[in-house]
Amino acid sequence: MIITGEITLPAPREVVFQVLQNAPFFASCVEGLRDLKEIDATHYDAVLDTKVAYMKFTFKVSIEVTRLLPPERIEAKIEGTPLGIVGRFTAVSTTDLIDAGSETVVKYAIDANLTGKLGSMGQPVLKSKAREMEQKFAEKMRAAFAGPAPPSPSPLVGEGRGGSGGLGTAAVPHTTTPTPDPSPQGGGEKKDSGAAS
Repeated sequence: MIITGEITLPAPREVVFQVLQNAPFFASCVEGLRDLKEIDATHYDAVLDTKVAYMKFTFKVSIEVTRLLPPERIEAKIEGTPLGIVGRFTAVSTTDLIDAGSETVVKYAIDANLTGKLGSMGQPVLKSKAREMEQKFAEKMRAAFAGPAPPSPSPLVGEGRGGSGGLGTAAVPHTTTPTPDPSPQGGGEKKDSGAAS
């Protein structure tokens, strides 16, 4: 099953690339993703809770960032095992960032495969769920970039690792709803957004 799409974000490509590397921010945009844990610079574990048709699933998920080409491309491999049933979810994700002046077009493709009980649910049902998750992800990304300043990457992203930090190299908190650091990139005065973190 291949899912493709694009999102236009009102920020320069370099900024979007850095923000997408922030694992807590990225995770906060994926509905149902929780307990994100950084294993190393390119490997993460998490839990994904979701409902497909009338069935609820909890997946133990592993993410590996397989290729970074700043600020143009991020590639990752995702594997998930549902708890309580036989099956497996694997996916390869490719994200390309295209410079559009003051905006960035984020084009993505996800090639997903499901086995076991998940695979028997049928492509139309699974594709519908994937599109629903994709739409919510895009809404959260657009909302994050719609404010007066785009979300800032964690100050630790890429630090000490040559800038190749995968989805994020900051210490990843063990919270269910991670949020990006609202401070402007590069330091300076901290703006009070009025929102609790």
